[in-house]
Amino acid sequence: MFLVEDATTPAETTDKFHEILWDIVNWLSTSGVKLLIGLIVLFIGCKIVNLIAKSIRKTMIKRNVDKTITQVTHTVLRKGLKIVLFVCFLGYVGIDTAAFASLFAAVGVGISLAMQGALSNFAGGLVILITRPFKLGDFVEAQGVSGTVEDIEMFYTYFKTPDNKVIMIPNGTLANGTIINYSLKDTRRVDLLFSVSYDVDFNKAKEVIRSVALANDKVLQSPEPFIRVKEQADSSINITCRVWSKNEDYWDVYFYMMEEVKLAFDREHIDVPYPQLDVHVKDFNNNTK
Repeated sequence: MFLVEDATTPAETTDKFHEILWDIVNWLSTSGVKLLIGLIVLFIGCKIVNLIAKSIRKTMIKRNVDKTITQVTHTVLRKGLKIVLFVCFLGYVGIDTAAFASLFAAVGVGISLAMQGALSNFAGGLVILITRPFKLGDFVEAQGVSGTVEDIEMFYTYFKTPDNKVIMIPNGTLANGTIINYSLKDTRRVDLLFSVSYDVDFNKAKEVIRSVALANDKVLQSPEPFIRVKEQADSSINITCRVWSKNEDYWDVYFYMMEEVKLAFDREHIDVPYPQLDVHVKDFNNNTK
């Protein structure tokens, strides 16, 4: 066996160590300082962007700009300026941004093919922003969900249901579906149905319903209440009642009419029919000859 000794002398090892140390010091004094300055500027720039976006948002709120436009403008401005700052940072530290742009374009094509749903949601968000079928704070029914619009993001719209649940609906699905906006108009019609027995004078029942409707200030008198017989059902006469109220008073008027009409029917001895079942028992043990 032959032993091969390391030909590197202690002097050569020391020279290599000094060379590596010099390279590190040289990098720190040139590129390292540049990187540090770039990071500091990037950090300060992000803080300034947040202040600018926040200031613009406050200004738009003071000028009573629509909440939806205010929120979307704030989000796009804050994120967009930060992306521009990051690209400038890459160029400052010496990274070829053109190569990154080509890389991002190639990656973007692949991602776009794999994320067609996300792109559809983004396009749907733009459609919602342009057409504005609803705004923040509106009570909306869409895709089988009813709730108050809490936030409109690039890909999803957030609804808060009356029982305090938050539901996210994709903007693509939302923009292509039916949307019912209950808050768009100042007034709403309250549709009610009351049933009375055939033994009751339905004209009297109609007057009782009308008097109850006129007794509440939240029931609008223009358009005037509409009260007519809707149908003669199997065991009752059904009377339809349509009254108008302000949008915010809808449920107050609805429950008021349901409760007070029942109490008024009781005072006027107007019978309300209910299902009845007659049971006949036959005695099979009592056989007649």
